[in-house]
Amino acid sequence: MTEFYKQADLLNGNHSVLADDIAISDFLQDESESEVVDEIFKGLSAEPKHISSRFFYDAAGSRLFEEITALPEYYPTRTEKSILHRVSHDIIAHNQYTDIVELGSGDCSKISILLDAFEDQEMGKIRYFPVDVSEDAVMQSADELVHKYPGLKVHGILADFMKHLQILPGEGNSLICFFGSTLGNLDNDQAIDFIRHVKGLMKKGDALLLGLDMVKDTRVLEKAYNDNQGITAKFNKNILQVVNQIAGTNFDPANFQHVAFFNPEQSRIEMHLKAMKEQVLTSPNFPKALVVKKGEMIHTENSRKFTNKDIRELANASGLSIQGNYNDQKEYFSLLQLICNE
Repeated sequence: MTEFYKQADLLNGNHSVLADDIAISDFLQDESESEVVDEIFKGLSAEPKHISSRFFYDAAGSRLFEEITALPEYYPTRTEKSILHRVSHDIIAHNQYTDIVELGSGDCSKISILLDAFEDQEMGKIRYFPVDVSEDAVMQSADELVHKYPGLKVHGILADFMKHLQILPGEGNSLICFFGSTLGNLDNDQAIDFIRHVKGLMKKGDALLLGLDMVKDTRVLEKAYNDNQGITAKFNKNILQVVNQIAGTNFDPANFQHVAFFNPEQSRIEMHLKAMKEQVLTSPNFPKALVVKKGEMIHTENSRKFTNKDIRELANASGLSIQGNYNDQKEYFSLLQLICNE
């Protein structure tokens, strides 16, 4: 057994070796259906109602999000990629990373930019660990990457990184990537707690590469989440289909309107689904029926926007040091490299 697969076994998930250079560990199977349904029921029973954004990403949701990233209004993905293209060599130049972990990996387009910065002869020393709830996304990325980068080892981890951080590998010199301003889904206290948790898994010299969307003109922000083609609306409504599949509910997405706006007090974009008429929500797996009133909103996602002051405060509170803070020309987006010095 190679060292790669020994490392895979250490993760103690439902583990399978799919090819010489690909392994998969599934930690989502450890979560019972009743736990997931209970989470959904509690969210829909709350005031205001909410559904966790983790439920966006079934196969259809992942495809729709890929479409969103290519929309002219949606600047974050292309801006973050442009920064990565410019600075990826600087990010890895003075570090001997062997393990690259990507939280919420999605497709492999961003990590490919980073991997392009390595020399071909270095690739045999690199292990890539994509962590995502979407099995389709992890499997497709693994297949693409091992063909594009001969020698690369890919160990996909099916997990909710908000719940399963403790399973991340820690044997090699690690670069942990958290792209897409996904940290913005959390409020300030949650974000600090999350980064501190990540720091607790890091060794001296390990780094965290963090993508953060910056505060900017409200019109630019709101257009990015209200595209003319309605793809974001489809993506938002698809979460109801996912809930139907998981919990056996009777949501009709056609009865809901996509709503996204910038909340200046919280410095975040909020996404909601607004009920256009009253619906009695039933499920054989719920303890009781729920009423969604006409005009009632179901909160599906937050996307916080950051200032340079926020970034400094985040780094200081986390105990990590800023090694690099890279921006685009318009300062729409920041790619923050944090290093563990202890």
